[in-house]
Amino acid sequence: AWIPLGETFAEGFYRAMAVLVAASPCALAIATPSAVLSGVARAGRGGVLVKGGGPLEGLGTLTALAFDKTGTLTEGTPRVTDVRPYGGAREEELLATAVAVEQLSDHPLAGAVVRFGRERLDGQVLDEAHDLQSITGRGVRAAVGGEPVYVGKDDLFDEVGGAPLPAELRQEVEELETSGRTTVIVRKGDRYLGVLGLMDTPRAQAAGVVERLRRIGIERMVMISGDNQRVAEAVARELGLDEARGDLLPDDKVETVQALRKEGPVAMVGDGVNDAPAMANATVGIAMGAAGSDVALETADVALMADELGHLPFAVGLSRQTSRIIRQNLWLSLGMVAFLIPATVFGLNIGPAVALHEGSTLVVVFNALRLLAYGDE
Repeated sequence: AWIPLGETFAEGFYRAMAVLVAASPCALAIATPSAVLSGVARAGRGGVLVKGGGPLEGLGTLTALAFDKTGTLTEGTPRVTDVRPYGGAREEELLATAVAVEQLSDHPLAGAVVRFGRERLDGQVLDEAHDLQSITGRGVRAAVGGEPVYVGKDDLFDEVGGAPLPAELRQEVEELETSGRTTVIVRKGDRYLGVLGLMDTPRAQAAGVVERLRRIGIERMVMISGDNQRVAEAVARELGLDEARGDLLPDDKVETVQALRKEGPVAMVGDGVNDAPAMANATVGIAMGAAGSDVALETADVALMADELGHLPFAVGLSRQTSRIIRQNLWLSLGMVAFLIPATVFGLNIGPAVALHEGSTLVVVFNALRLLAYGDE
């Protein structure tokens, strides 16, 4: 421009350098990374591990949350509350058979049955079980005393053949499930020994967490569980969730999350191997850290490291504040460039241009650092 303007080369070169300084987008380039790094650091200090900027920003876009039940909304330490023998079987026989099989399993319900049974049986010698087979989402099969033993939910006995579930026993199962119990039926050979009722206590802070999430803008909260539908509904009502879906296998959980994702961004919160596929299909996968399985932690984008469900509203709120800071930084940096380019073209000296340009970069950084002081409500 120095030729048509009639300037000297030195004047034209100086003006060109001033415009280049004004137009270089330093503040714009650092606007997002500075906020993301501050947000990730603040989340880590608050007991939330976020695996990068994408998941951190994704948390802030959520409109729905899907929760696993056991170990997520509940304590994950179920206890036996009801022992109901059937058809002439004694309580000791029911418990001994159940313990013999369940002690070979590492499922949380199996652990509860074993603890309760050993305490009740008080050192009684148990028959040895072997050849344990897991029937995914339904129960287990093993051999005890040369006979096949099935231990699991009522759906299991519709699939494995043999003697059908008696109507009287099915009625007892329905009564227990209506009262919020998870049921475990025991069959040895073709003889039904009875049913055990177990209950997993909801986490003390779960209802409060649901309310806080609703206040910060989560519109829909759904519990998806492998437990019976009636049990799932009982827990969901107690915690104030919008919906409960029970009797779900891992593939069913994936389909549920995919359906929710078609309606908007959704996070899956879980702790077990069965939850990992659903986490992978959610907008953001969130694992309960201390109680979570290795597979769940590796799959998740976010981990609540202290196994504190109460950190979830903090993480969502921090994400939304991070997004606000990023928008502020982008407007500030773009606005400064939009002001400086015409100003230097029309004669603003390079000194003031540098001061304003670098000053805006510092303002952007300091604005991002405010996230380090973000406090949960």
